[in-house]
Amino acid sequence: MRKIIFLWIALIAFGLHAYADDKVTFTASAPDAVAVGDQFRLSYTVNTQNVRDFRVPSVKGFDVLMGPSRSYSMQSINGKTSETLTYTYILMATTEGTFTIPGATITAGGNQMISNSVQIKVLPADQQSSASGSGGQQSNGGGSASRASSGTSVSNNDLFITATATKTSVYEQEAFLLTYKIYTLVDLRGFDNVKLPDFKGFHSQEVELPNDRKWSLEHYKGRNYQTTIYRQFVLFPQQTGKLTIDAARFDASIAKAVQVNDPFEAFFNGGSNYVEVKKSLITPQIVIDSKPLPDGKPEGFSGGVGEFSISSSISNTQIKTNDAVTLKLVIAGTGNLKLISTPEVKFPENFEVYDPKVDNKFRLTNAGLSGNQVIEYLAIPRDAGTYKIPAVKFSYFDIKSRSYKTLTTEEYELNVEKGAGNASQTIANFTNKEDLKVLNEDIRYIKQNDVVLTQKGDFFFGSFGYWLFYLIPAVAFVVFFIAYRKQIAANANVAKMRTKKANKVAVKRMKGAGKLLAENKKDEFYDEVLKALWGYISDKLSIPVSRLSKDNIEEELRKYGVGDDLRKEFLDALNNCEFARFAPGDANQAMDKVYSASLEVISKMENSIKH
Repeated sequence: MRKIIFLWIALIAFGLHAYADDKVTFTASAPDAVAVGDQFRLSYTVNTQNVRDFRVPSVKGFDVLMGPSRSYSMQSINGKTSETLTYTYILMATTEGTFTIPGATITAGGNQMISNSVQIKVLPADQQSSASGSGGQQSNGGGSASRASSGTSVSNNDLFITATATKTSVYEQEAFLLTYKIYTLVDLRGFDNVKLPDFKGFHSQEVELPNDRKWSLEHYKGRNYQTTIYRQFVLFPQQTGKLTIDAARFDASIAKAVQVNDPFEAFFNGGSNYVEVKKSLITPQIVIDSKPLPDGKPEGFSGGVGEFSISSSISNTQIKTNDAVTLKLVIAGTGNLKLISTPEVKFPENFEVYDPKVDNKFRLTNAGLSGNQVIEYLAIPRDAGTYKIPAVKFSYFDIKSRSYKTLTTEEYELNVEKGAGNASQTIANFTNKEDLKVLNEDIRYIKQNDVVLTQKGDFFFGSFGYWLFYLIPAVAFVVFFIAYRKQIAANANVAKMRTKKANKVAVKRMKGAGKLLAENKKDEFYDEVLKALWGYISDKLSIPVSRLSKDNIEEELRKYGVGDDLRKEFLDALNNCEFARFAPGDANQAMDKVYSASLEVISKMENSIKH
């Protein structure tokens, strides 16, 4: 009977697993934004071939140029086979606005399914392209961006970066968001150097953005640009008056397409070739009017600016003398949580009070720090009696009402009974002054008995083993001391240590790049190779990261006597790594070539540079 039950359980589990693996999904996909006149793909994908009755609702705002075209694909990974059936339409946007395409329906595996809906924002047509009658260029965001100016130059309208603040008039300590955003009509490969302002007069915290930045189409001053947020900072003014956020500088590297006259070269390169163009982008200064907080600050003002709440709790109200009691305050909300002062709790005079423990649990948002600050106060009553811990007042400046607010916690009454021991028997662990223990009866009387001592065997004192017991540690200490001094002397030369470790660090990074190459993770692979090359040359030549540039590297290599060919080979390795990521052709072959070339040039450089 047990075997039959076990068999049924195994069959049910296998069936559920098979059902989960074979679960049918039906999804729709389209670009988030397009411009009027753009053509784009609307695709519906189902992971089975057993389908029928595919139907799509009528769509307003778009013309159907083609479709549905049906395509089928199948692949096997680790012995598991998956199949995909895709229905594709080619649509053209005709009307400006935001449109929602409802989900399509299909019958798959005998069940009727409906896909997700997609929302598409249709931007106005590009003014310059409309005036000239020229089309746009396809961009990495899925929509069609405007066409950049011709030739090898890059104009200020082809590529620029904006610096915008969510507020330009704020109170002292009031948070606001500073955003650096890229607008481009060209193939931006990256930045050789970025110099941001030092945010003098502000407390700054950078917003963590995803490594894989999402590009989107945006209509800006009559043009359709590919845009992405590059850096964001939450700033808190630390003083009043007119505060200036200095200009930021971005040294950009752009791949610009130029026409090819040679018909054979034009055939193999699609009629154009790419040249690298350098351009420096400067953002305008931003002036922030930081106003002082209004007069009439309440007593005990914490310095908090934002929106907050406060709550309290106590570990116990019925305790004994020499027992610890913990009062916990929780300040929650959004604002300058990190900069507020700790509220004062007035314990009775005969309580021994320890420094509060503060635990910050917050995250960075556009409006400042959001979360809570947990403060624990520990105190020990030394005498019996009934005591009151008065309410705690917390005052802050409320941003919404533009006024001061005072919050009050609960008042607590403690009943303290006489406990064992006395105050002198209680000691504290002063690491955090939290762990307490009582020394009850650690001192004992020495038991006195009439004892007769007699010699038994040989004495250890004065023997050969006795002297070895002292000699061996002394010799070991001398050897350790000499080795330790040598290590200190070696570590004192920081530049020399970095130089010695340069190759090891680079090899470690290249091993990581090799794993990314095997997993075909293209962007992560190129990032890791670039880190290996830049990091190696920084450590080898003792150049700070802030001063790293290709010109500095070339000059320093020349000082170390590195030949022209090897210098050019190293700089070519950097350039090839930056360009290979976006270059057309076989991605795997390009990654293999970059990996091999980087390993080879690091090896040559290691043999050439001698300190």
